[in-house]
Amino acid sequence: MDSLLKKTKPTLLKKGKEIEAKITSITKKGIIFDVGGKAQAILGELEIKEISTYLPYLKEGDTILVRIISEESKNGFPVVSLRKFFDKGKWDILIKKRDSEEEVDVICGEYGKGGVFINFMGIRGVIPKIQLTEPFLSQPEKMRGQKVKVKILEVDKEKNRLVVSQKASVLHISHKDLIKKFEAIKEGKIYKAKVLGASEFGVFCEVEGVEGLIHISEISWEKVSNAASFVTVGETIDVYVVEKNMTDFKLNLSLKRLQKDPWEIIEEKYPKDKEVEGEVTRKEKYGYFVKLESGIEGLIHISKLKGDENLKPGQKIKAFIERVSKKERRMSLVLPATEKPVMYR
Repeated sequence: MDSLLKKTKPTLLKKGKEIEAKITSITKKGIIFDVGGKAQAILGELEIKEISTYLPYLKEGDTILVRIISEESKNGFPVVSLRKFFDKGKWDILIKKRDSEEEVDVICGEYGKGGVFINFMGIRGVIPKIQLTEPFLSQPEKMRGQKVKVKILEVDKEKNRLVVSQKASVLHISHKDLIKKFEAIKEGKIYKAKVLGASEFGVFCEVEGVEGLIHISEISWEKVSNAASFVTVGETIDVYVVEKNMTDFKLNLSLKRLQKDPWEIIEEKYPKDKEVEGEVTRKEKYGYFVKLESGIEGLIHISKLKGDENLKPGQKIKAFIERVSKKERRMSLVLPATEKPVMYR
């Protein structure tokens, strides 16, 4: 490197100025740049320590933006910084890798709600659980600290968003093929889906090679507190495609829309004053909820109680329909009485 630097003398360069420089020599020990006028410049010592991360993405002959940090070092040559490349260039690298569908190596971190968090050149990203293969799919927490090859699905510098797929790398899945599969799926249609897993906010599925989610609100017309209790990992189920997310090529799916909404005919089926039988499901501070059928619950408001009822979840009771609203999806109930209280009417 010293011999290369001695061949030329640096021209006058102003500290802080950004210029286009051509890489003339590159090694693990440093980089030499042609900064114009047959002048050579070197990379700052602090940045040499981290250059190994970027060496696979730099080559001799590349022209790159550098900033002059010293007009003359102790060796008599200008010193330049690649900090702008380090900050911006890694995003450009990711975009190029995404477009060319090349693999990149990432370091895995902890497993959370969104999936396995990863790091690439200081950028934090995620591998969604659906984008893992076995044995990581069953035990994603064991990926922590491991270096794995992935393909890039989404990259957005403005949103600081990076989503990658370990499955696409292992199975050699083309992102272009994924887009074709995504485009072939139609909203409002029913498809077969493989259950990949469940979380507190829904069920993860795969529909013809495309990622989908059955949100917990779309599992049943009933109130759902545990999504996992409705499905078995590995089973194939019918799902209804509610919406296609064009931003990240994912599907919003539904199970409950495969069944008729019980509230559609609620006012005809449960008219005012009708006597019904139901099961107490839970007690809240404002009253008791009573299940009349799948997806239909009514409330006995605390103001309609005497205070000594002490109803228990699972208890079968009889009640009268006080009011029902299809629009609000609400039903009010009152307990039978020898004489209907004045406030009931």
